[in-house]
Amino acid sequence: MHSSYRSVFREGLFAGQVAIVTGGGSGLGRCAAHELAALGAKVALVGRKIEKLNSTRDEIAKAGGEARCYACDIREEETVKQTVAAILADFGRIDALVNNAGGQFAAPLESISAKGWEAVVRTNLTGGFLMARECYTQWMKQAGSGAIINIIADMWHGMPTMGHSGAARAGMLNFTETAAFEWAPVRVNAVAPGWIASSGLDNYPPEMKQHIRSLPKLVPLARLGTESEVSAAICYLLSPAAAFVSGSCLRVDGAVPNAKRKNTNAKPTPAFDGFHLASVPKVLQ
Repeated sequence: MHSSYRSVFREGLFAGQVAIVTGGGSGLGRCAAHELAALGAKVALVGRKIEKLNSTRDEIAKAGGEARCYACDIREEETVKQTVAAILADFGRIDALVNNAGGQFAAPLESISAKGWEAVVRTNLTGGFLMARECYTQWMKQAGSGAIINIIADMWHGMPTMGHSGAARAGMLNFTETAAFEWAPVRVNAVAPGWIASSGLDNYPPEMKQHIRSLPKLVPLARLGTESEVSAAICYLLSPAAAFVSGSCLRVDGAVPNAKRKNTNAKPTPAFDGFHLASVPKVLQ
C-alpha cells in the first residue's frame, strides 16, 4: 500500500487554499478530502458523525496534510451558519466548497412517506443549498472569488427505487446552473458520479447485493468507477484549468446514461485509483 495519495495533479496545486468537504468522514468525501490535502489545501471536514471525521483527519495528518473537523447537520439552517462562521474563524478564508454530503434509502415511489421524502430532499438538496449560500454570503461574495462543487448523481433517465434522491439531485443541478449565474465570478459546478465502488454500497440492504454486483454489465466501460476518479473530476473543476467553467456538470459514469442496450464488452477498461487508503466495498468482494 502507498503511504500517500497519488494524484495526477501537480504538487502544491491548492497550497494556501481552504476547502470545505461535507460528508468528509467516508466514501467520496473522504477520498476528495485526502486528495485536496495532498495537493496542499487545508481541509475543513464537515459531517454529522464527529468520530468518522476525526478518523479522516488523523489519516490526513499521518500523510502530512492538515484538516479540522466540524460536526454539523447540514439540514439545520442555524447550525450551517454557525459552522461556516467557525471555519472562517479558524482558517480566515474559504476558497472551495465540495458539497458532497447526502444519503438515501431504496424504495419504490408508492411506498415513500412524506417524512421519508422530505428527509432525503433536505439532505440532498436543502442542505447543499444552505452550505453553498453560507459560504457565498459569509466569504466568497466579498472575496470576489471561490469555487463550489455540488455532488449529484446519474439521474438523467430517472432513478427507479431512488425517486426521492433523483428528484433532489435534479434540483441540485438546476440550483448549480442558477447559482453560477447569480454568484459569478464565484464558479459553481456539479459532478455527477455514476455507479462508484465506494463504501456507501455497503449501506444498502442485503437483498440488493446481487443487483449491485450485476451493475458492471450495464456499464459501457464494463466496470464500476473508483472514488479517485470522482475526486479527480472535483480537483479539475477547482483548479485554474477550469477558470472558464461554471454552471456545468461533469459526469463520471462510464457512459451509463448513453447506453441503449445491454453492454456486450468482454473486458473492463483499466481503472485509476490514486487513493492510498481505498478499499473494495464488502458487497463487491
